[in-house]
Parts: sequence; structure tokens; C-alpha cells
Amino acid sequence: MRPVFEELDFRQTPLGELILRRRRLAMLDDLEIHEVILGDGYLMSSLFHEAEVALADLGLKAAEDVALEVVVGGLGLGYTAVAALREPRVAELLVIDALAPVIEWHQRGLVPLGPILTADPRCRLIEGDFFQMAGVPDRGFDPERPGRRFHAVLLDIDHSPVNLLHERHGGFYGTEGLRRLSEHLLPGGVFAMWSDDAPDGGFTARLGEIFEASEAQVVKFWNPLLEKSSESTVYVARKAWG
Repeated sequence: MRPVFEELDFRQTPLGELILRRRRLAMLDDLEIHEVILGDGYLMSSLFHEAEVALADLGLKAAEDVALEVVVGGLGLGYTAVAALREPRVAELLVIDALAPVIEWHQRGLVPLGPILTADPRCRLIEGDFFQMAGVPDRGFDPERPGRRFHAVLLDIDHSPVNLLHERHGGFYGTEGLRRLSEHLLPGGVFAMWSDDAPDGGFTARLGEIFEASEAQVVKFWNPLLEKSSESTVYVARKAWG
């Protein structure tokens, strides 16, 4: 049996100390989970991934094209990316992450979903700053095809539009940042984003200024540690066809 607690990786990054750990929860019949710590903050856990899956499901459901070319901003433990690949209409998936160690975890099989992503020929893992890429539509998200546009962009990096991993991300959530993001989308393309906070009326209004249609959907899931339901938000916005 594996030990109760293991630190699988430790790295210094521009965003702070990055730790990947694996542990077993005795209170949940020794369930094995993976956790990521960044700086002083608890970044993610495999125990809670319903909202990450919902991000892909809701975002791609809103995309009406047949063969979808998709970008995921934020690799993390891979739940959004794997959920996107389960959609048979997805022809190609680019996953952008600024932290090289996170990509290495998947390539080395240190996290459970890594082998799924690295074995799927539709999926490409790209080291890069999503927010910098989003701000320059002429270059875009695909280093091999500058200016390429996509059917959907799914974002799961910051905790919310106001609770940021780094202050330099803040401009993305304003009207101009969202306008630039929309230029990466094909007509009728979809932008969807996860947030750990309740729906933000101001952010939803800004989405409405840029996109033809937008909504905030609350995703509820069971929290076994608190023994009650928890909630996240998924924003879904669609670009006009014209």
C-alpha cells in the first residue's frame, strides 16, 4: 500500500513554490487524491473536479459546429481537457499552461489523467502564458499557426474574475481584454470560464457587451469533507455569427 502522504514534485516557479502531492483520506475509505499547492494557496484537488468537467461540457454544448478546434487555458490535473476530449466533435485540442512542471507531470504520468492526454493524437500540450497569448490575436494560441481562430476557448486558471493568481491577469477580465479574446474565436465561437465564486453581475455584463449571448450557470457538487453541497460558476458566452 502506498504511504498516507507523498510529495511527488516540488518546484520554484515565477508564481511561487509549486507542489504536487498525493495522499489517502482515511475518512473516505482511504480514497487516493492528488493536490496542487501554489505559493501560500491551495490550487486544486482531484477530490473536487465536477466544475472542471462542467466547464468543458457546458462550453462545448454551446458550440454548434461539427468538427471543433478547441483551446483550454490551464492544464491543472487535466479534468477539463479530458472532458473536452470525450466530446466526439472535438477534432483538435490545444491545452495552454504557463508552468512547465505541470505539463511534465502529465508527460511523466505523475497524475492519473496524464496518460490519457498524452496518448490522444488530438491533444497538444503547449507551454505558454494564456493571458499574454489572448492579448495578441495576430499571434494567438497556436505557435505553429499564428492568428489561428477556434470554435471554443475554455478557461480555468484564476479562482475568479477578481480572485487572481497574479495581478497581471486582471486586464483580461475587462471589456478590452474580453474583446481581444473574442478575436481568437470563429463566428459563433464560444468562450467559457470556470469561477470558484458566485456569479459576478459586473463580469456577466462585460461579457454581454462583447458577445451576442452570455450566461452564468451555477454548478453544484457534493463536498464530502464538509458533508454539504458546494458551488462554482461556469460562464458561457457565444460570439455572433455575422
